[in-house]
Amino acid sequence: MTDAAIDIRAGAFKPGTSDAEIEAVAAKASQRRRRTVIFWRVAILVAFLGLWEIAARLAWIDPFFYAMPSAIAQRLYEWTTEGTSEGPLWYHLYVTMEESVIGFVTGSVAGIIIGVALGRNRMAADIFSIYIKVINSIPRVVLAPIFIMILGLGLASKVALAFVMVFFVVFHNAFQGVREADRAMIANARILGASNWQLTRSVIVPSAMSWIFASLHVSFGFAIIGAIVGEFVGSRYGIGLLINIAKGSFDAAGMYAAIVIVMVVALGAEYLMTMVEDRLAKWRPQPLHETQ
Repeated sequence: MTDAAIDIRAGAFKPGTSDAEIEAVAAKASQRRRRTVIFWRVAILVAFLGLWEIAARLAWIDPFFYAMPSAIAQRLYEWTTEGTSEGPLWYHLYVTMEESVIGFVTGSVAGIIIGVALGRNRMAADIFSIYIKVINSIPRVVLAPIFIMILGLGLASKVALAFVMVFFVVFHNAFQGVREADRAMIANARILGASNWQLTRSVIVPSAMSWIFASLHVSFGFAIIGAIVGEFVGSRYGIGLLINIAKGSFDAAGMYAAIVIVMVVALGAEYLMTMVEDRLAKWRPQPLHETQ
């Protein structure tokens, strides 16, 4: 492959360029872009942490309230190697993740099922919409003490709050995704004799997958928030408990360390969600104008 064959700088391929050469250039461009993105992500993070450390050491900001990245890293190391004052860090993380995952899965499943069902049934949607709007208007945080009062300090109250945090996000996207399904594709399926169940399973739900996955990316973070808020209000274990204890002892490094743990877990979950979405993307039917 030569510059005479491909004008890379102009972004155009000359006549006679083979498909293999075009794919090779595209692959190299994609790799360069990926490396550039990674470089700038790391550079921005390093610059931010460095500026934070310098500002705290020079007393531009009060380290009592904002801590320092080095102190946060030290606290994370202590928690990892020696444990926290309330027991092993890994058990607290396990408890929070258990609450978050259960709330996320149950809330997502319920949101998808009810969202699709009401999206397919306009009469039912008109009947229940007022109740859904009223319940959705309740601030989620105020439900934490209610759930703890009813369900206790254990797993159930945290799962319930995570469920509520997730359900409405997924429900609204699933509902809207069903309403936005390609009408021409639905009409073609009906002409071919598809039943309502076949239509929902093979056409409407796959068409709404992009809407549903968009909500799932956001809702796992809400599930973690629900679990941590519940732990913050009242619990025996969990990352929220560690944040509450650090707050009570004015341990800024401990609070930020717990936040860093949550951020890392949320990023890992986002990565896994993206992988699953990429694998399931082939289920989504293409609109008619894209297949022509």
